Amino acid sequence: MSLLAAGALQGFHCCPFTWQCHSKGSHEGRPGMGLTAVIFLLVLASRHQPTAGVGHDPLLVVDDYEDGGIRLKCLSERLFSEAQLLWTDSRGDNITGTPLSADTGTAGVSSSIVLKAGSGNSMSCRILDKQLKTSTESSVAIADAFFPSTSPWLAAFVVILLLSIFLVLAAIYKIRNNNKEITRAQNARKQIEQDIDELKRKLDEQKRRFEKENVRNELKFRKARSNAVNITLDQTCKHPNLCISDDKRRVKSADKKETALKAMVVATEGFPDKKHYWEVEVGNQSQWELGVVSENVRNMIMNNMGISPPVNGLFSLQYSQGKYILTGREDVSDCKQCSVVGVLLDVESSELSFYSVEEMSPLGSVVLEFTGKLYPFFSPDSSGKWLGVRPVKPQTYDPLPQGEKEINK
Repeated sequence: MSLLAAGALQGFHCCPFTWQCHSKGSHEGRPGMGLTAVIFLLVLASRHQPTAGVGHDPLLVVDDYEDGGIRLKCLSERLFSEAQLLWTDSRGDNITGTPLSADTGTAGVSSSIVLKAGSGNSMSCRILDKQLKTSTESSVAIADAFFPSTSPWLAAFVVILLLSIFLVLAAIYKIRNNNKEITRAQNARKQIEQDIDELKRKLDEQKRRFEKENVRNELKFRKARSNAVNITLDQTCKHPNLCISDDKRRVKSADKKETALKAMVVATEGFPDKKHYWEVEVGNQSQWELGVVSENVRNMIMNNMGISPPVNGLFSLQYSQGKYILTGREDVSDCKQCSVVGVLLDVESSELSFYSVEEMSPLGSVVLEFTGKLYPFFSPDSSGKWLGVRPVKPQTYDPLPQGEKEINK
């Protein structure tokens, strides 16, 4: 007897006696299970007339997709103790199935097997009755189109997908690197801007400090000039190699071979107290020395005008080889050479200060240790050029800004 049944692949029960296929329900979401395709099943049922009794054909069930194939179930009303179930492929070879029930005493004979594509696409289930020595058989054939298969476009799709993922990751990596570079450049730019602002701030601060210092120096210079006195040179207290002008205000070396720094002339005026200021035109002489000597040193020079003055009791500013040197100290200033030097003697504060008149800035100061009066002295170089005291004339200064007037208050 033969049976041709039509139905969907998803869990159809094919019964050769009722000529019907019963669906077990859809399998949504599983590969290939959403199709409502029609599977044509060719069930060939063969019964051998038993010697006694009547047998029933086994029930074949197309159950589900599994492990790259289709699982088939074979069910029978016979008990395991009464019958034996065998699977046979299209070549007639026996295949071992998997029992569906572990109870071999009271359960009916049942088994399942997975039919793979390319294995003949047909399978037979045979029931052997141990007592009646009869057999019944049901067969099923499934077309290759209904087996799970890999689409030829899947490999290309996977390659394209992987390539797309790689390109996306590469783009993300590139964007992140670019963002890092942009962030790093922005941070570097901010740091440079901060450094520039800091340098500007420091420069402005130094500029304000420098301006304040210049204002202080100018104020000190103005106050120093307010103590100007008249100075004349003493003809009786000078080195023999020095020549004094008729107005007793200028001196020069008469012997150009003599070391001029050892030859000096002392002023007539001596100061025991208060503040006194005078200015000396040194011109462009390569070396000179200005300052004050104590009364003891002045008397020593007057008594023996050919000797060099002693170190003690002499306080001066010396210019030589482009450097300013104060008594008892090393080079104290890098100021450019000036042509007029201002000298302030502050007896009350025991301090002798020197100024660049052109710059209105200090050149340095010396602390005084003495007894009696202090006398100005002058020592020119050996070039034969005049070095002289010039009168201090009142000068008109530009008014200071209002903010700078408060510096010394």
